[in-house]
Amino acid sequence: MLKNLLDKNATVAILLAGILAIVVGVGVARFAFTSLLPFMLQDFLSLTDAGYLASFNYVGYFAGALFCIFIHDIQTKVRYFRLGMVLSILTTLVLATTDNALLWFISRILAGFGSAMVLIVGASLVMVKLDLQDKTKAMGVHFSGIGFAIAVSELISRVVLQDGTWQDTWFVLSLFALIVSFYVVYILSFETLPQPKTQHADFNKSIFSPYVLLLVLAYFTEGVGYVVQGTFLPDIINSLEGLNGVGNLGWLIVGIAGIPSSIMWMRLAYRYGSINVIMVAMALQVVGILLPALSQNITLNLLSGALYGSTFIGLVALFLHYGGKLAGKHPVVLMGALTAAYGVGQITAPLYCVALTEHFGTYSPALYVTAAIVTLGILVLLFAKRLEHTHVLHA
Repeated sequence: MLKNLLDKNATVAILLAGILAIVVGVGVARFAFTSLLPFMLQDFLSLTDAGYLASFNYVGYFAGALFCIFIHDIQTKVRYFRLGMVLSILTTLVLATTDNALLWFISRILAGFGSAMVLIVGASLVMVKLDLQDKTKAMGVHFSGIGFAIAVSELISRVVLQDGTWQDTWFVLSLFALIVSFYVVYILSFETLPQPKTQHADFNKSIFSPYVLLLVLAYFTEGVGYVVQGTFLPDIINSLEGLNGVGNLGWLIVGIAGIPSSIMWMRLAYRYGSINVIMVAMALQVVGILLPALSQNITLNLLSGALYGSTFIGLVALFLHYGGKLAGKHPVVLMGALTAAYGVGQITAPLYCVALTEHFGTYSPALYVTAAIVTLGILVLLFAKRLEHTHVLHA
């Protein structure tokens, strides 16, 4: 078993390296911020600053996601993947060693760019390295790394915070990321380069049919639904009467629930159809968003975390997989459009969330608005189903 874990071409080693990469690039560089936010709000950050920092992080991710479209050569992918790992580590170290506001904002942008390199380019490297006829199930395992990323970063934070500060936690997280990165970089490299595909298809703008444009609009609403809880969930739960200190348990549940979610939702989509399953997942997400606004019951608010974790990762996989199928020979173009729409939702949602929360003194109005926007996405998809038969596949 140990020998397989050190074999660059062994499936188990490739998948483990891919998951650990996500733990670094998404868990440490992105979601640890959510985990530590309640503690940073106590003595360092204002809620407004937290919202801006979250938006800046997503600006960096948005730029990185678009940049990924233009990276084709495999060795170039390896270099940018490694750059993403380095940025994930260094930007985390910045949060541990300085309280300079400008450096924090710059580090959040660069961390977002690094996360995109690790998540998107890293997934591409894993896909290329896997020597399997059907890689769908293996990639479902790979993206379960997002759930692991949340859970691992939260558990590390819990251990360090028992006797240390949030600055200590950022330092330990950066050290953990550094140690893990050596294995990741070793496995996700190539001794012999794969043969490039020479087939090229001319871009056809007709793939952006009204049906596809509605799909893109729906994915924008999901970007909004994802980011509000993805940024503020622990503090949302902590702000409820009698639930102070429970928020981080809710966040741990998010990670645990997220681990099997992409595999589960992809199987359901295969059986019942992508659009139908996407609407069900978004409806469950709306319930999860509303629970903290409607109840102070501890069980229901922990359920909110479970519903969030079990839907947001799966929805990313569902939308991008379905978009890739619809695009036929141009999956990168349509997936880029979907990612751009999602990114706009990610960037704008923390800003209105902070503005509403500061004005009303509670997260509830922001949660109602967010739930309404995701519900609009479901209605858009219901309308899109009427046009489904008009979209011609360009496969």
